Amino acid sequence: MAAAEEISKNDNAGLSSSKTKSFWSWPSSLRWIPTSTDHVIAAEKRLLSIIKTGYVQERVNIGSGPPGSKVRWFGSSSNEPRFINTFTFDSKPDAPTLVMVHGYAASQGFFFRNFDALAARFRVIAVDQLGWGGSSRPDFTCKSTEETEAWFIDSFEEWRKAKNLTNFILLGHSFGGYVAAKYALKHPEHVQHLILVGPAGFTTESDKATEFITKFRKTWKGAVMNHLWESNFTPLKIVRGIGPLGPTMVRKYTSARFGTHSTGEVLTEEESKLLTDYVYHTLAAKASGELCLKYIFSFGAFARMPLLLSASEWKVPTTFIYGFQDWMNYEGAQETRKNMTVPCEIIRVPQAGHFVFIDNPSGFHSSVFYACRRFFTPDPDSESLPEGLTSA
Repeated sequence: MAAAEEISKNDNAGLSSSKTKSFWSWPSSLRWIPTSTDHVIAAEKRLLSIIKTGYVQERVNIGSGPPGSKVRWFGSSSNEPRFINTFTFDSKPDAPTLVMVHGYAASQGFFFRNFDALAARFRVIAVDQLGWGGSSRPDFTCKSTEETEAWFIDSFEEWRKAKNLTNFILLGHSFGGYVAAKYALKHPEHVQHLILVGPAGFTTESDKATEFITKFRKTWKGAVMNHLWESNFTPLKIVRGIGPLGPTMVRKYTSARFGTHSTGEVLTEEESKLLTDYVYHTLAAKASGELCLKYIFSFGAFARMPLLLSASEWKVPTTFIYGFQDWMNYEGAQETRKNMTVPCEIIRVPQAGHFVFIDNPSGFHSSVFYACRRFFTPDPDSESLPEGLTSA
C-alpha cells in the first residue's frame, strides 16, 4: 500500500523550500512565467491562513501506476511515484468523513470559505486531483476518453487505499462532480453518499443543441474554435502565454467574477487578493490534468460519455446542488433521476452561480448538512429543507 507523508499542520501549512524544487532558479521578475513550485505552495499557505480550523497537510504517495491497468498516469517510461496533495481538517470524534474534490482549472483551496463550517460536523478531507494544484503534475499521455477517465478515477482509488478509507461521503464540484460520479459508479462500496455540486457530464447533445453547434462550426469563428478544441488548446495556455501579464489577467477575472459581477456574497479585499494569487500560481504551473478536456467533452462542452446514460446503474444515494444562476443545467439531473433506483434529491441555492460554495457559503453549507441529515439524526425524514433552498 502506498504511504502518506505528513507535511505540516496549519501553523506551517506548506512544504519547506528544502522539500521542493522550483521550475526555474531565476528571480520571478526575470521569468516569462513568474511562478514556481515554491510559489504554488506559498500561495496555498497564505490562502489557508484565514481558516480557523486546524488541519494536517500530506503528500499521499499513490505509486507509479494503477495495479493491473494498462494506463500509466505519469507517462509510459517513468517509474517515479506520484503524490496527491491532501488536507485533513480537525474534527469531532466519530464525525462522518466528507471527501471534497474540486473542478476543472481549480484546486482544493477554492473551498476556503467552507472548511470551518463543514469541519464542525464532518471529518473533512480535501484533495487536489492528480495534475492539479499542489499534486504531482505528470505528462498527460492519455489518448482516449476511457484512458482519461482512468487517469482520474484510478489515481483517486490509489489515494483512497493509501488513506485507508472505506466509508465516506464524496462531494465533487463541476468536473470534479463528473469524476466523483464515475468513481461512485465503479467503486460504490466505498461511498456512503454522493454530493454533486453543479456537476458536468449530465447532458447529452439534444437535437436543438446539435443543430446550433453544427451551424456554428460552419462559420469561420466556429471553425477556428473547433480546431482549437480538437488541438487541445486550453484557456490556461493563454495565462502562460502572456507571461508577466498573467497575474493581471487572473486578477481582473477574480475581481469581476467574485466582486463586480458576483451573484452572491462578494469576496472581501483580503479574500480576493489571496484567492487571485493562489489561482494564478496553480493555473500557470505545468500543464497536466487540464489536458483532459477534449477527451471528456466534445466541442460545445457535451460529455462524450454522458452520466445521464448510466442512471440505471446508480448504486449510491445522491444529492445534486446547483446555484440558481448556475450555467450547468439542473434539468439534466432531473432527467437522470427518472431512471435512478436509489434516493436522489436536487437542491437549488439562491444568490449563487456555478461556484455556489463561494457565492453563498451559508446556503451551500445548509444544503450539504440537509443532504447528509441521515448521518446526524436517527429520524432524517423529520427534517425539512432549510428556508431559502428549493427542491427541484
